[in-house]
Amino acid sequence: MKQKIFLLAMSFISFNFANAQFAENNAVYATGELNLGNYVGMDLNLNYVLKEKYSFKVGYSGNFRKPKSQPEDFTTGVTGILVWGLNSPVDVFENFGASIGRIYKINQNGTIRANLSFGVGYTIYTEPENWKKINNNTVSVTKNYSYDNVEHKAVSLIVNPKIEFPITRYFGFSISPMLQINKDRTYFGIGLGSMIGLLR
Repeated sequence: MKQKIFLLAMSFISFNFANAQFAENNAVYATGELNLGNYVGMDLNLNYVLKEKYSFKVGYSGNFRKPKSQPEDFTTGVTGILVWGLNSPVDVFENFGASIGRIYKINQNGTIRANLSFGVGYTIYTEPENWKKINNNTVSVTKNYSYDNVEHKAVSLIVNPKIEFPITRYFGFSISPMLQINKDRTYFGIGLGSMIGLLR
């Protein structure tokens, strides 16, 4: 019985020691940001920082905008007004990506740091195409154009430097310009967000 208690106690101490060492040299946290740029949307990521120097990130960003191809006289009609334009067409720009980066402390205690990262992403962008006018002689109840939502796919380069403010060990804020480039479309903007997890 004493041996079992001793083994259990040693296992518990070893786990806590390993956990403390991991927390001292590494960080694991989630980030969520609101994006503002040529599209608007959100960015969600899982981050890992190794030895307070190297960063690794996987995540998703979803953004939308008024369609560039939308005819000037397009209307959602009375139906669109009643549902606050929720049935309006949009350009959608989604990205599933992975990035690596380098951490630089801006102040000595690490509550302000730069996270300079770049990576690649799998991008799906959906846009309304093939607009066709629907002829109505009276006030339109529904949309006055029909269109097809067409999906395109591409590989994108992601450049996403961040200034991070881990104000406590478990919570912080971030501000981050972002550029996502592929052969057909480009997203550029800035993200404002929060950080939750083991930050430093």
